[in-house]
Amino acid sequence: MKHLRTTFLLIVTLALTVLQAHARSLEVDIYGPGQGALNLVTAEPLGSAGPAGPITGAPVMGSQLKKLIDGNLYYLPFLNVVEGGTILGGNRLAGFKAPDVDMRRYQLAGVDLLITAGWPTPAPGKSPSVELRVYEVLSGKLVLGKAYYDITPEMLPRVADRFCADFMKALTGRGDFFLSTLAFVKKAGKTQKDIWSVHATGRDLRQLTKLKGLSLSPSWSPDGRYIIFSHIGDRYHSLGVWDRLTRRVQHIKFPGNTIIGPTFLPNNKVAVSLASGGNPDIYLLNHIFQKESTLIENWAIDVSPSFDATGTKMAYVSSRRGNPHIFLKDLKTGSDERVTREGKYNTNPSISPDGELVAFSRMVDGQHRIFVLDLVTGREKQVTFGPGNDEMPAFAPDGYFLAFSSSRTGQYKIYLTTRHGGDPRLVPTGPGEDTMPSWGFVPE
Repeated sequence: MKHLRTTFLLIVTLALTVLQAHARSLEVDIYGPGQGALNLVTAEPLGSAGPAGPITGAPVMGSQLKKLIDGNLYYLPFLNVVEGGTILGGNRLAGFKAPDVDMRRYQLAGVDLLITAGWPTPAPGKSPSVELRVYEVLSGKLVLGKAYYDITPEMLPRVADRFCADFMKALTGRGDFFLSTLAFVKKAGKTQKDIWSVHATGRDLRQLTKLKGLSLSPSWSPDGRYIIFSHIGDRYHSLGVWDRLTRRVQHIKFPGNTIIGPTFLPNNKVAVSLASGGNPDIYLLNHIFQKESTLIENWAIDVSPSFDATGTKMAYVSSRRGNPHIFLKDLKTGSDERVTREGKYNTNPSISPDGELVAFSRMVDGQHRIFVLDLVTGREKQVTFGPGNDEMPAFAPDGYFLAFSSSRTGQYKIYLTTRHGGDPRLVPTGPGEDTMPSWGFVPE
């Protein structure tokens, strides 16, 4: 009997160990290399009584929401969104809650995660609501459950974004991506470029400025209210300040008439390259855009400042060694060192929020490619490979995604990759040439 108890306990222990190990495997480490992709299916939406979906309007909104969620999750390289038509026995369930969810058909198809959507019958006079659940297929464990109320068709994209942000956070600890916005430059002719914005997955495309001349190098303020940019008009350069609340642009001029690559710091101050008669140096501006101090000053060209989340580490480009290279200045200690050693043309640095990585563009065999430099180990990794030119990388607030401009289709467009590389994803931005992406959060 003692031997049987020991054997039974051993079997139970082994079973628990296997289940715990599998549960841990669903915690995706987006910052570690070599992460495999999990297979995911979104089941057909159901009404409260089952497959018939008796709620007026719910099947239509249900299918629209499913399409939006699948479209969002396409941008996560650690998920493989599987078409429901490939599931033996069909992708329509008897119910959207356990135990009515038949996991066996999904297990046989090698699916790791299943999303279900239920549209309960609303109370009289109330708008529909939806209950979204994510299940781990092998164990049947509920990974995430969320309910959204008083839904209208106009709200569906926001519901999809919120759900996907919570889902990504449950898997990785970060869901910022689905709540982020990109500002970028769109060409409007030979002599005009404007600032536009778009959600990271291509939703809510908007033109923000319409100024004669070139509007370049946008940067979001940390609170999402302002975008600063360089504006090159017919007669003068200015620092443009677009206000999200008023939809107006303020122009600020500086002596010397050369303003390059402004960027917000985490404390809402601004760093910018200014030239008054010689090569540009990098200055810190206060909250009312007046010169406060000099960050970099020498005989060379110093441009493109980029800051970590603490605002104490600044990556930038300098020509002081003859060719453009990436330098790193510690604003606490004052140390200032060159960090790129390879190549003869390194530009457009973007430092990760944690201050450990710098993404930049390097010319390789006559074309630009995106590299990521680990400031801790000193190792570099090429993360884009063309065709065409890949330029102007920008780290997302989560430190995982990278936006960049590429001419791989013949015209510059905005693409997304990650700190590890991988197949780039196109951000839909409509017709026209698009460059200079910059990340931000916009309150909704």
